[in-house]
Amino acid sequence: MSTTAELLKGAAELFPDEVVTSPHVRHFELPANAGRFALITLDNGFDHTKPTTFGPQSLANLNTAIDQVEAEAANGEIVGVGITGKPFIFAVGADLKGVELLKKHDEALAIGKGGHDVFKRLAALAVPTFAYYNGAAMGGGVEVGLHCSYRTVSKALPAFSLPEVFLGLVPGWGGCAILPNLIGAEKAVSVIIENSLNQNRQLKGKQVFELGIADAIFEGADFLEQSLIWTAGVLNGSVTVERPEVDRGEAWDQAVAKGRAIADSKVHGAAPAAYRALAIIEAAKDGDLQKGFDAEDQALADLIMGGELRSGIYAFNLVQKRAKRPAGAPDKNLARPVTKVGVVGAGLMASQLALLFLRRLEVPVVLTDIDQERIDKGVGYVHGEIDKLLGKGRINQDKANRLKGLVTGVLDKAAGFADADFIIEAVFEEMGVKQQVFAEVEAVAPAHAILATNTSSLSVSEMASKLQHPERVVGFHFFNPVAILPLLEIVRGEKTDDASLATAFGVAKKLKKTAVLTKDAPAFVVNRILTRFMGEIQNIIDEGTPVAVAEKAVEPLGLPMSPLVLLELVGPAIGLHVSETLNRAFPERFKVSPNLKAVVEAGKRGFYVYKPENGFKPELDPEVAALLKQGDVVLTEEQARDRVLDAVAQEIGLMLEEGVVAEAQDIDLCLITGAGWPFHLGGITPYLDREGVSERVNGKRFLAQGVASVPA
Repeated sequence: MSTTAELLKGAAELFPDEVVTSPHVRHFELPANAGRFALITLDNGFDHTKPTTFGPQSLANLNTAIDQVEAEAANGEIVGVGITGKPFIFAVGADLKGVELLKKHDEALAIGKGGHDVFKRLAALAVPTFAYYNGAAMGGGVEVGLHCSYRTVSKALPAFSLPEVFLGLVPGWGGCAILPNLIGAEKAVSVIIENSLNQNRQLKGKQVFELGIADAIFEGADFLEQSLIWTAGVLNGSVTVERPEVDRGEAWDQAVAKGRAIADSKVHGAAPAAYRALAIIEAAKDGDLQKGFDAEDQALADLIMGGELRSGIYAFNLVQKRAKRPAGAPDKNLARPVTKVGVVGAGLMASQLALLFLRRLEVPVVLTDIDQERIDKGVGYVHGEIDKLLGKGRINQDKANRLKGLVTGVLDKAAGFADADFIIEAVFEEMGVKQQVFAEVEAVAPAHAILATNTSSLSVSEMASKLQHPERVVGFHFFNPVAILPLLEIVRGEKTDDASLATAFGVAKKLKKTAVLTKDAPAFVVNRILTRFMGEIQNIIDEGTPVAVAEKAVEPLGLPMSPLVLLELVGPAIGLHVSETLNRAFPERFKVSPNLKAVVEAGKRGFYVYKPENGFKPELDPEVAALLKQGDVVLTEEQARDRVLDAVAQEIGLMLEEGVVAEAQDIDLCLITGAGWPFHLGGITPYLDREGVSERVNGKRFLAQGVASVPA
């Protein structure tokens, strides 16, 4: 049997580039004569921009620090042991860079077992142990604290989570077993399953305390000092920690059932992590922690060797790293300052854009439209949204007044745009209209001003073709709802110059958007892929497959919503318009569905109706059913799924050949941040690779083996 030290030594050899955490042990006398205390501080030697993690060598170092305090506790030299982090960071869990390198099941098992073996020693010490969550704590960082006897949390703590399920793992160093036994199954399911599957929602310090994860909460400024005073109280008996009884009856089973319902609604059974975590929580009902730890080890190893986790880590790296360094973006030093923004249009999309520019840039924003009534409505919308932020306490009265003062509306473009640096149009999606708008804007805007278009599918080059200075026109395509979806497709027209493009990327960064550079190709990235995806489903329905079968066919992808529900959200008329645009560009691959046309012409908002007596579940609208004209080719779910995935793989292959984006990674980044495609798919290309679709259609994988997959 390998010892913990041997396990970790073997794992450390696989991961030579680990950023190593060094746990420093120091001793001091606690207040109120409570005795001599040992404090372990987790620190990797970098500032807060490089958070502390647990790779194999870091775990080995913590194991050595525990050797020391264990001997001191056994000899009666100390009365307690605390563990805390460097400034602003407690610890953010396992080092995922190391997980990506693992090639064998037993290597993965060693990581799970190694973490458990080290953390369990904290619970087994001869003296009470205390975790002081002073800063960001995630995953294994949360779990090391769960193994302690007591916990305190800083009010200033910005982020606390068990994000493993989000990535395709389970909390595997005690989270699934200990947390429900500490705070009850319902709250544990909320933290482990619900928060994770809601785009990795984070808890703040106050919530950590209210959930009962921490026993006490203190201000950030003197957090450690107050925690140590409290610790002295616990040790000398003047402070009693009371925790509510955990309900191990029906409430536990109901919590697990609720967790399954949440997982079903989010991933539709398509990703295993949530279900593995729930099975461990279910089995932890009897309080046997060791049995839970063993199950965590097994689940961790199985999932590390599975495609979903590799896709999850790949997606996480895209969003955290690639998104911050957009491929193909010009030198940022070429960007020009933006001190005033113009918005052409004052409809809902234009008003949302005005609000975003106003909040992020805090510069004057001016809207124009064809009549005063529309302008007043647009400015009124922005004012209303600012009032909502004020009402929620997100901004104070001074800031609300200042922001309202910065937004204006004028009929005369010359008056509004004469000193604007960045002007974006959000008018009707018709080439002639947009060309006319740009001609009017160019006549009155300063020579350096960027002219941006929020078009979703039209050619940016054609839009700029009649201007005297087409080099300053750039595509700046947002996704609805603007405040929520992070993606911004930045489109380089044929004549767009580097300075205009650099300015667009600079503005995108200030807007806190994920910018991806795309070539000026029909419908750019997301709308082209989604239109091919939805178009193939529509073709299958038109040919004769029942609507329900066509919809159910793509459930294994675990998408956030079914294709026809998405069509409702986008609007059938917009869907039809984009499909017509793409049909003109690529008639052999993009058909215009006569049934979709009929639905739009009938003024229907979608294919479904939602009745209260049916629990508001989508059911085919009888009026739409009457409009549908179908052929007699009926496919099975599997045949339909193959058709849809083959179409998507073909389209992505062609887009990469055309150079629409730099790499397959950019396609995935766009789908994750612009269309909410799941992390466990890694966007789409890892899934197509894993299912063998890429090779079937294109004769090769999109990504090399080991990228979003287990290394060969």
